[in-house]
Amino acid sequence: MALTSLWTGSDNYLCDAELAQAFHMSRVLGMPLLIEGEPGTGKTELPLQYAKDQGLELFVFPVGSKSTVEQFVANFDHVRYLRDSQVEVLNAQREEKGLEPLSSSGRMTENLDDYVQLGPGAKAYLKPNSVLLIDEIDKAPREFPNDLLYALSHRAFILPESGRTIEVSETDMPAVVITSNREQELPTAFKGRCIYHYIRFPEPATMRQIIAKHFAKLEPRLLDSCLDLFYQLREMGLERAPSTRELLNWIKYLQAFAPEEAQSRIQERNGMGVLVKNQKDMEKVLRLYGK
Repeated sequence: MALTSLWTGSDNYLCDAELAQAFHMSRVLGMPLLIEGEPGTGKTELPLQYAKDQGLELFVFPVGSKSTVEQFVANFDHVRYLRDSQVEVLNAQREEKGLEPLSSSGRMTENLDDYVQLGPGAKAYLKPNSVLLIDEIDKAPREFPNDLLYALSHRAFILPESGRTIEVSETDMPAVVITSNREQELPTAFKGRCIYHYIRFPEPATMRQIIAKHFAKLEPRLLDSCLDLFYQLREMGLERAPSTRELLNWIKYLQAFAPEEAQSRIQERNGMGVLVKNQKDMEKVLRLYGK
């Protein structure tokens, strides 16, 4: 039976009410949760922290421009199959000559499943109460999400060559989270198989709660200064506004200094390379602050 209790976050992850509800719906209905939003807003962290907090097995498929559904589901090892077939032929010839057989791998070429290497998708479907992350699906070739439609609709994968079907019931469906930075629009039919949630960028009050999850004893004046400058940068119309992840990295860096020195570095706008990741944006920031 799948774990369908409402999960509202952990000591290390702030899961707001809307996201918690969407994640709960996806697990109750046995459907993937598709999360979109700006980079660095915690999309990937949801399944990672949920699995860690609940002690569940986690399977991850980081999507790239050359990703295929075979890599995600399963690959058939044609090279190993060919080698084993050749050994079987040689052993048959040696047997005819009364010679000792060559050492065997223990695999049987008649059993094609021996040559199927399961990917994270198939492994997750075989493991009830597991967590499956398909990260940054918008980077994939167009056919990748389309090729997943059968698996999402029927909760089943058909393994290559052997034809074996791995299927899972609605109640045993793993918690599947799919993230997207919206680099390209996903097919409508694919979205129709998912529960959808867009993570809005945190307001300052929510950001304070997020920071408190990571830095329990942060000096209040330092926190105020960091947030003031951070949201100033986000309101400047930069090509790439700084994200939550970058703010947390910046605070972590500033904590290496005594409070007064850290304040001085903020006032002097030192370390902007942690927050600003674009040459034009950096020039704009330095011009504005007279550097």
